Amino acid sequence: MREPLNYFFEKYGINLQEIKQIICGQKYVAVLLKNGHIGVCATLGHYVDVAIQDLRFPDLDNVQHRIVLNAYFNARFNYQNHYDNTSDIFDKIDFEKYHKIVMIGFFKSLAEKFEREKIALTIFDKAVEDEKLAPMSKQLEEIATADAVILSSTTIFNHTFSELIKATKEKCDTYTLGPSTIMHPEMFQYKNIKLLFGSVFDSNDINTLKIIENGGGTKQFLPFMYKVFLKPKS
Repeated sequence: MREPLNYFFEKYGINLQEIKQIICGQKYVAVLLKNGHIGVCATLGHYVDVAIQDLRFPDLDNVQHRIVLNAYFNARFNYQNHYDNTSDIFDKIDFEKYHKIVMIGFFKSLAEKFEREKIALTIFDKAVEDEKLAPMSKQLEEIATADAVILSSTTIFNHTFSELIKATKEKCDTYTLGPSTIMHPEMFQYKNIKLLFGSVFDSNDINTLKIIENGGGTKQFLPFMYKVFLKPKS
């Protein structure tokens, strides 16, 4: 399959008429639709300055366009699902049943929960320096032997998603995670994706939009975010 942003753009396109505002912050980009729905995507340090008219002909090789498209698809798709309840990934999944767990993207508060419960975890993040992280040179090798992978959804915009899921062995439970997650049932077409963990916001949530505009990140807008998950239709 084509990587997710190409896939969704080719299948569903982009309707500039439904976009009310694009907010480009230091840590996140937010797309606000005219119906009030909000989608976000982390920037991971990339400078983003994209106006609505710049997306008339999106460049899928341009990282700024990819970040905004990711946020747009979140705004467009993440509200179309019925979510039974809100749930943190650590409360939803029994990670003790796995022998080897790999985390791609350093989710610090989640990693601390693993540490408290004494559940072994191998963590990779090329954008962060921390003594808890494993060397990036070992990433594909470690993924290939894992039976569970927690995969940051920022891998979608930064072009590493396809390589990483391809590297997973058969019967590896892969969970996408983070506010950047595209909550669309067709994400389950990709190898080993078991559950999607993402977020939605109240319509026209001015608090989150202001926080992003002022350079804030997940920690700051967490109180206004609903953690939701999506499972494949049975």
